[in-house]
Amino acid sequence: MGASLLTVMMLSILLAAVARRFDVSAPLALVVAGLLASNLPGLHDVVLEPELVLNVILPPLLWSAGTESSYVALRKNLRPISLLAVGLPLATTFAVGFVAYKTVPELTVAAALTLGAIVAPPDAVSATAIGRRLGLPRRTMTLLGGESLLNDATALTAYKVALGLAIGTAASWGSAVGTFTLAAAGGVAVGIAFGALISYIRSRLDDAVVESAIGLISPFVIYLVAELIHGSGVIAVVVAALILGQRSAHAGYATRLQDFALWQSVVLILESFAFLLIGLQLPEVIDELTGIRASVLIWSSVAVFATVIAVRVAWVFMFAYVPPLLFRHIREREPTPPPSQVFVVAWAGMRGVVSLAAAAGVPLVTLSGDPFPGRPHVVFLTFVVVVGTLLLHGLTLPWVIRLLNVQGDDPQQDQLAAAQAQDRAARAAADRLDELLAESQGNTDVPERAAEVLRTWNTRRRNSAWERLGRTDEEIGESPTTAFRRLRLEMLAAERKTFIDERDAGRINDEVLRAMLHGLDLEEATLNRS
Repeated sequence: MGASLLTVMMLSILLAAVARRFDVSAPLALVVAGLLASNLPGLHDVVLEPELVLNVILPPLLWSAGTESSYVALRKNLRPISLLAVGLPLATTFAVGFVAYKTVPELTVAAALTLGAIVAPPDAVSATAIGRRLGLPRRTMTLLGGESLLNDATALTAYKVALGLAIGTAASWGSAVGTFTLAAAGGVAVGIAFGALISYIRSRLDDAVVESAIGLISPFVIYLVAELIHGSGVIAVVVAALILGQRSAHAGYATRLQDFALWQSVVLILESFAFLLIGLQLPEVIDELTGIRASVLIWSSVAVFATVIAVRVAWVFMFAYVPPLLFRHIREREPTPPPSQVFVVAWAGMRGVVSLAAAAGVPLVTLSGDPFPGRPHVVFLTFVVVVGTLLLHGLTLPWVIRLLNVQGDDPQQDQLAAAQAQDRAARAAADRLDELLAESQGNTDVPERAAEVLRTWNTRRRNSAWERLGRTDEEIGESPTTAFRRLRLEMLAAERKTFIDERDAGRINDEVLRAMLHGLDLEEATLNRS
């Protein structure tokens, strides 16, 4: 099994690289590839283990998304995000549970609600990837990203409650509500505690490698501790990640550079691996269906799949327009979104590997020793919803965005804000330089010639943002800043080639070469970012 999982991971990364190269939705391509390869020798026996997904794949993905999220934007859009991340999964749980209970005779009420909780949380990875590629408005991306941070916590907590009722560990609905409340409160408490602790520890260090290593293991530790005290590990990881993300601006530059490169790679590996795993589960799902009538499978699949889509569309539109009509303070505080943007959010309901992991985690028997009611149906219907939504929404969402002409925010606004901020920052830097020169008058260690070089550099940075405002490169030609950047990049390339030639000639060793290239790389990164 270990060799098979390693093969799947390597294959998933290669397929993701091809998808990125040709600008294709990687999640969709990986799921389709998994379906096609599910019966190949060596891959047909790859089984999705719930512990692998919930304890290994999910925490770092949540951590990365949380640290990259804007706490300010999430707080500003708290009402719609809460409705999407808390209200919608619960509504989907009950709606799907009702439909499944009516269409699958083998399911009890608790087992049907378990299925509802399993398919409730959308996986926004593919939706946000499409949104970034096509330039969705920032508020739409904030809503999808905020939803993806918290909806897993809501759905998985509801899943634990319903599963407890189904197998007999929860005595009543009252105790189930208590379990839900304890999980949410415990997750928040653990997240705040670990977020503050990790932030304090990292602030006392001055070692980017150690700080990144702490960040890498943090989501696993936080998730495990929260689950041990019967809290929500998902909520704990998200809360801690938001705290660390908000305070990352105060970290050192080396830590930010290292964290960015590290988590870009980690997320690519885990997401690619997870989506390929989804497609590879087809043989196991089919094996579960022995003795089940095709008519029941078809009818229940259509009913549950349609319910999942209909509930999301109805919920998103209802809470986008009804509350502002009823409450004046909502109208004044939040802009009314156009129907095109609302429909894009409603149509971004792809399900992912978390749902399949939860379905695989349903036990074979209850505490009484009886078979879990309708478990093969639960697994099959989950697979139908996950693959169906990934294919339907994944294939049509780009077309919907283009058809409705949903466009991103005006880039001129961001450029103007950046230029104003850069101007204020350059003035502050110039004032600080003057203060230092005044303090060191008569001190030959701070020559005026160096100050003039710094003033020139500062002026160039100050002007660079203003030069781009309102005009394209074709209109203004090559600005002084652009010419500086182009020429300096050519100079860096020449320096890099010379250093490599010196190493090849034996005049410097590889350690010296790496140190020199690191300095050039940092400068090139700065030039390319600007």
